[in-house]
Amino acid sequence: MVTKKKIIIVGGGFAGIKLVSKLDENLFDVLLIDKINHHQFQPLFYQVAASQLEPSSISFPLRNIFKNKTNVQIRLAEVLNVDIENNKIKTTIGDFEYDYLVIAIGCKTNFFGNNDISKYSFTLKTTYDAILIRNHILQTFENIISANDNEKESLLNLVIVGAGPTGVELAGAFAEIKKNVLPKDYHGIDFSKLKIILIEGTKNTLNSMSSNAKIASRKYLQEMDVSVLTETFVQNYDGDILTLKNGNSIKTKTVIWTAGVTGNIIQGIPDNCFAGANRIKVNRINKVVGSKNIFALGDIAFMETPKYPKGHPQLANVAINQAKNLAKNFKRVIQGRETVDYEYKDLGSMATIGRNKAVVDFPFINFNGYFAWVIWMFLHLMLILSVKNKLIIFINWAWAYITKDTSLRLILTQNEQDSTK
Repeated sequence: MVTKKKIIIVGGGFAGIKLVSKLDENLFDVLLIDKINHHQFQPLFYQVAASQLEPSSISFPLRNIFKNKTNVQIRLAEVLNVDIENNKIKTTIGDFEYDYLVIAIGCKTNFFGNNDISKYSFTLKTTYDAILIRNHILQTFENIISANDNEKESLLNLVIVGAGPTGVELAGAFAEIKKNVLPKDYHGIDFSKLKIILIEGTKNTLNSMSSNAKIASRKYLQEMDVSVLTETFVQNYDGDILTLKNGNSIKTKTVIWTAGVTGNIIQGIPDNCFAGANRIKVNRINKVVGSKNIFALGDIAFMETPKYPKGHPQLANVAINQAKNLAKNFKRVIQGRETVDYEYKDLGSMATIGRNKAVVDFPFINFNGYFAWVIWMFLHLMLILSVKNKLIIFINWAWAYITKDTSLRLILTQNEQDSTK
């Protein structure tokens, strides 16, 4: 009988859960460690932030996902450091030994060293972040009703920094609820004065996509009355005034920062293993350079290949396919067979800007409009883990399409009286 190897996987994102699902149950015992007890479907965070979906629709408890895998253990903890010499990790709930360690801890928002921006702006990297934004936005409109004229300007300016897919999709979602939803809820507010401002440092929105996507996304946003400021950089934000490097400033109580990411740090990995933006350097089978039994997957991994000398794009598809390849390679190693190098096959990218508005880049064709929007919805539904959640999201989308409305605008916060209990 083959003695099972113990694999510890840190992180329950796309890479982590795919690796767990693909590992041979007869060959490996798996310990999955994460700080939260659920997998988060990050591509739809913006819809939670804009009150278009409930958080539960895009959150999947890890124990439920792997309830039928008896070789999988799950622990809710934070990894404090890695003891490479002794094949052990230290966590907030104790130490664990491994035969193989897989780091799939993803990335966090990059504020480029500006502590004030970090302190006063919102991010959109977790389900909890999305709920915070939803609460803040809805509370802002409640505050506008009773605010004096001097206070209203900052409350009516909603700023998003970063015009990648997250920023563009978020701006489009807010523009739609500004037009179709909020005027029905808040009869006393003149929403023509509500400004949605999208700031981007490069020349284009969706700058990493095709020329068609760049042009179409900007056109759609401007048609939806979003102010798009490209080649514009933020200098500082103090919670009231957003200062730009060109000398201009914007009074605002709402800044959502989506302008870049940097890898989450795990202590114990040697400094020479890190590339730019704190990504961990790996070889073609995702093994950390210089290590014997430590691997990194997904956004945190930096793999140089002939096609991608600057590393692969930080996309869910990359993470998922790296995990599939690593699962096969683990089995090959046990069986004494040669491993297979990974290379990313670009299947395309896409973004939605709003109702009937999306852009799609496939390797063979680029297009935008209604058909692109339908494809975006279909592919995202297919990535959702459970049939139940697929159905719930589809019903929500269908209802919103027919009525141009949702009924999910709940402010879920703890008031001061409750917090003293």
